[in-house]
Amino acid sequence: MHPMNFLPQLLGILAAVLILAVVIEMLRRRRMRERHAFWWLGAGLIALIAGAFPSLLDGIAGALGIAVPLNLVFFASAAVLFLVCLQHSSELSEQEERLRTLTEEAALANERVRALTERVEALEGDSPRPGAAD
Repeated sequence: MHPMNFLPQLLGILAAVLILAVVIEMLRRRRMRERHAFWWLGAGLIALIAGAFPSLLDGIAGALGIAVPLNLVFFASAAVLFLVCLQHSSELSEQEERLRTLTEEAALANERVRALTERVEALEGDSPRPGAAD
């Protein structure tokens, strides 16, 4: 293999390893949850395999009727990003609903505290305080 042909392959492998290392480190430091890391680890592994075995990518692209293997890479990348966006949209919707519910519960609790405070103040106003001069 000519050294110039190996350089892009090496860069692809290094990029995939870097992606995997960053995702694993983020998981380790609890800066990313497992369900979010799933897609990135999958994409990193696929990129590593494609970088290490470029003929495999050629074969898959050919089997799917895709003339240019790089088009398969772009399509797969777009599909992964679409799925990540879909997952995040779903989770965002759930969090918005949870936030709305918590806000309503907090407003009701504040109203109860206000009503109880008014009742306590009213009761304290009706009864003489201990030690107060009559």
